[in-house]
Amino acid sequence: MSPLVLSLILGIIAGLANIFGGVIVYARPWSRTFLAYFIALGSGFMLATALTEMVPESIHLAPLQAPLLILAGYFIVHFFEHSWPAHFHFGEETHADEFVNSRVAFTALTGLLIHTFFDGVAIASGFFISTWLGMVIFGAVILHNIPEGFTMASIMLAAKKRRLDGLLAVSALGVSRIVGILAMAAVERQVSYGLAISGGVTLYVAASDLIPEVNKMPGLRIALVVAAGVLMVIVLRLLFATA
Repeated sequence: MSPLVLSLILGIIAGLANIFGGVIVYARPWSRTFLAYFIALGSGFMLATALTEMVPESIHLAPLQAPLLILAGYFIVHFFEHSWPAHFHFGEETHADEFVNSRVAFTALTGLLIHTFFDGVAIASGFFISTWLGMVIFGAVILHNIPEGFTMASIMLAAKKRRLDGLLAVSALGVSRIVGILAMAAVERQVSYGLAISGGVTLYVAASDLIPEVNKMPGLRIALVVAAGVLMVIVLRLLFATA
């Protein structure tokens, strides 16, 4: 199976996880704390993936350009999160009073679409380099897709949008990811640059979006779940890194 086909299949699966996260918002009133452990596991897995796989590999492929591109990827997300009027928590909680305005809700959607676009770039970049790297990047993506869909649907619900609008919004996240995969396929020769930029994006989401949410929860258990996410990457690397 070609890297592109495999990337598209897994991108679709990731999109379905977004939709599932959106569907559970409308199923019944939920305590959002049940998603905290997904976020904790995903944050550890993403952080380890960025620091032990994506960043080293991108520096190996483009030693001069990669550090600047990693910084660029990091600040792309930072810029949009801090320069646009919408403020939202990535997954653990969403404040309804911040999303009563439809324009703000759609601004938040645009911000998440940028993130999912780079999810697609990251997945495709990984598979164009090796099956192992593609799979571990996909693992990092899928672990935060349910909280991501939950967040987007919660924002639309708080903005008094219809259920259909919320489900269309979370579906758009999946489409954006597919667009990212196809964009990377179109410039496959620049895969080292795509990996470096998406490595910076992944690092930002893990360290600046997810970890701060995890830090709001007291107790040793949540810290151990983050550590479990890191350990998963290390164990997988030891077992399958030659794939």
